[in-house]
Amino acid sequence: MAPLRFAANLNWLFQEQPTLPQRMEAAARAGFRAVELGFPYSCGAPELRAAAERTGLEVVLLNTPPGNQDKGDKGLGAVPGRQPEFRETLDLAVKYAKALKCPRIHLMAGRLPVGAERKAVAAEMEATFIENLRYAADILAQENLVGLLEPINSRISDPHYFLTTPQQAATILKKVGSPSLKLQLDIFHCQIMDGNLTQNLETYFPIIGHVQIAQVPARHEPDSPGELNYLYLFDLLESMGYSGYVGCEYTPEGNTVKGLGWLYSYWENHGRSLAEAAQ
Repeated sequence: MAPLRFAANLNWLFQEQPTLPQRMEAAARAGFRAVELGFPYSCGAPELRAAAERTGLEVVLLNTPPGNQDKGDKGLGAVPGRQPEFRETLDLAVKYAKALKCPRIHLMAGRLPVGAERKAVAAEMEATFIENLRYAADILAQENLVGLLEPINSRISDPHYFLTTPQQAATILKKVGSPSLKLQLDIFHCQIMDGNLTQNLETYFPIIGHVQIAQVPARHEPDSPGELNYLYLFDLLESMGYSGYVGCEYTPEGNTVKGLGWLYSYWENHGRSLAEAAQ
């Protein structure tokens, strides 16, 4: 069984550094070979590309722009009436992905309209999302990119986000029917909404395009106190032959590097020395 590959999410890790290029350098010094950039749009793509080449890092994931965050936007994919804006955000994400040689884009679904009941708007929002995903799938296929749908839990993280469970994402993916779209399974969100992680990973494995991790409920390091046994989950992913990246999307309890003992132990147990990681 091949060992897992980990990517540092720089929206969450290495916040000791003020800029994305500096966080990339810090991630490389810590031993990472891949990063998720999340929202890279405050920094020019050429500068980020130069940082990736300088550090030897692979950029493996970015998100579509969230929209107008001052007005509460968190993606536009499923928001009725804003299809033109979604296409603009997709165009920008594709430009960054191509410049950074990043193969995956998380297509953010967005939030329910202010004051709306979920049941009342669910059908319209799903129809909007499917319309936008079909448009996106054609663009992504032309560019040899993969679009990802990430369910975000509505119990702790965001009660107004439209896409909340792997089941809902799988239903939408089936209706769209494009090989250019996959499921982004964040184990943190999945545990909070449904638990039953072994069966969920096995059930949705054929459509999973990316995995992310954090401990539950505080969203700290995987080995911090919490509900999840990550040694078991890592073994499970290995046994299933997962060959993608595992995104480290958590809030460090303290200094990022000091909290990476879980990762260094994993590498050592799988034949990668700390000296090699530091190179």
